[in-house]
Amino acid sequence: MTTEPAPDPEARGVRLVPVLLGLTVVSGLIDAVSFLGLGHVFTANMTGNVVMLGFAAAGAPGFTVRHTALSLACFLVGAAAGGRVVRRVGGSRRTGARVTLAAEAVLLAGAAVVAYATPMRIYAVIALTAFAMGLRNATVRKLSVRDLTTTTVVTMTLTGLASDSHAGGGTGRGTPRRAAAVIAMFAGAALGAWLVIHHDVALPLVVAAATSGVLALTASGRD
Repeated sequence: MTTEPAPDPEARGVRLVPVLLGLTVVSGLIDAVSFLGLGHVFTANMTGNVVMLGFAAAGAPGFTVRHTALSLACFLVGAAAGGRVVRRVGGSRRTGARVTLAAEAVLLAGAAVVAYATPMRIYAVIALTAFAMGLRNATVRKLSVRDLTTTTVVTMTLTGLASDSHAGGGTGRGTPRRAAAVIAMFAGAALGAWLVIHHDVALPLVVAAATSGVLALTASGRD
């Protein structure tokens, strides 16, 4: 008599590739909110923040050292917290992803509440969203999904897309995922910008929190 193999708990839910693409859309939303609504600061794209911190330090108009430094600091604290989370949950990718995304959803919802309830407490929204993105980045890095090792920047994604293409002498492997990531970032940024311009910063934060919450409930541990 043969026994059925036990179902793999890591396989239950939505695979990580669409989950990470969804998170890339959220990153576009968050950076649209922060850059357009919070005064020329990024809370997801830290490469841009380092550059803008240099602009601000040099006295370029329109850039604030305090906003950018706060975003960088909160992102780093979030990433450190994320590192502790992924080590605590051990080898379960599904648990790590769900715990982190649930925390991200709560933090983004908190940022939306702050934006709705107060006359734009900029520092609180920057701190909450940057911490959430740092927390998530640490988890995504640990997941190590091929061609989707980050959900907040697409510089290396674009590099791989071009250098590994047939035009670059490569095989084109990874092109669909990389192209999807770029499109996801563009779509999130476009949607976020439209919502900020035509509504306010709170609404895209609500959309981002809801998306992260759904992904937290449905993510699996499989690519």
